[in-house]
Amino acid sequence: MAFRIDPHVHSFFSADGASSPEALILSAKRVGLHGIALTDHNTCDACRYLRDKGLLREDGEAVDGFLVIPGVEVSTEEGHLLCLGVWLPNGLKGAPAREVIAMVREQNGLTIPAHPYDRLRAGIREGHLDELDFDGLEVFNAATALQRHNVSALAYATRRKLPMTAGSDAHHHAAVGISHTLFPAKQLTVRAVLDSLNNGTTLQCAPLGVKEALRKTFYNWFRFRKVPTYLAPDGGCGGTNGTAGTGA
Repeated sequence: MAFRIDPHVHSFFSADGASSPEALILSAKRVGLHGIALTDHNTCDACRYLRDKGLLREDGEAVDGFLVIPGVEVSTEEGHLLCLGVWLPNGLKGAPAREVIAMVREQNGLTIPAHPYDRLRAGIREGHLDELDFDGLEVFNAATALQRHNVSALAYATRRKLPMTAGSDAHHHAAVGISHTLFPAKQLTVRAVLDSLNNGTTLQCAPLGVKEALRKTFYNWFRFRKVPTYLAPDGGCGGTNGTAGTGA
């Protein structure tokens, strides 16, 4: 079976995110997705929050037929890197991509450069892509303003015969699933979905609409609010300068 997963989604645990993790899940279910990868910028706090709420299982199983894949988008020295199926510590911003890839490999996760070629949003440049051993490439990012960047990513992945993904890069719940990836997995589990990347994905590609593009730009340029961080009950990673709510 092919499961519809949006592998690039941000909550308000990202500085430029607007929606709660719960709102992202509800929106994803409404548009018919089977799951999302929660990939906030340089933090897994939202994943820890959902784990403690019972909406994300550490054993990789779905909850009530919906799968949340733990992840993070690390702002590496070379550019933005999606890390899926992992629980990484906060504070990796600026780390060399090779080091982050090694950490992800230790947890049997996947590394996927996000919006490569997009110079406005720290996409990893082709010269660095040539030097890195990652697992797949995001060849369509719904939030990329210039579609030639997506075209270049697709051409590069085709040339290197890399597995491909498409994602919404949603920073608001209304954008979840606009673009997503169909993973040909046998089961709706984190392990099965990640392992199926090499079996040939199907991409659903559509750019953000004007409203969502403007909304994302606003939150990116005007980061007025204090970003929530999460201190898990067991004393796990996170801070105490904010609390997680349940609204959009």
